Amino acid sequence: NIQDIKAVEIDSDKESLRREIGKINKSISNIGPINLAVQDEHGVESERFEYLNTQYEDLIESEKTLYKTIDRLDKEAQSRFLETFEDIKENFKKTYSMFFEGGSAEIQMNIEDPLNSDIEIFATPPGKRTQNLRVLSAGEKALTAISLLFAIYLVKPSPFCILDEV
Repeated sequence: NIQDIKAVEIDSDKESLRREIGKINKSISNIGPINLAVQDEHGVESERFEYLNTQYEDLIESEKTLYKTIDRLDKEAQSRFLETFEDIKENFKKTYSMFFEGGSAEIQMNIEDPLNSDIEIFATPPGKRTQNLRVLSAGEKALTAISLLFAIYLVKPSPFCILDEV
């Protein structure tokens, strides 16, 4: 504003006044052109900032909701998987003993992280000691696999089961 310009002493000589005016003109030219539309531009940019900020907050809230949903679904899946696994485990013991009278079998896994755990199959045919599935004969492996398949079908029945070349 013109009112804000420092008052110049009238008593000064003309040369000092010219220098003072030159300094003021130079300061004004250094400021550059004045953008008269700055208030309108500021309003537009402020609205855009508010819109983007609202969108950002919505995304953050959606991310939190998504993580909560994933956590809830993981817990539900883990609970259902453990329940089903226990049912299959009991059925496997029964079906295996039906195929191998006097034999026993078991499936095991890491209960702390069931959704990422390996499932191990142990079988004890009659007259043998407990063994991992890998060391059984081909026939014992086939019957063990069939007994596990039937144990699963007892929990989750299927309308058809075709066993080709068992």
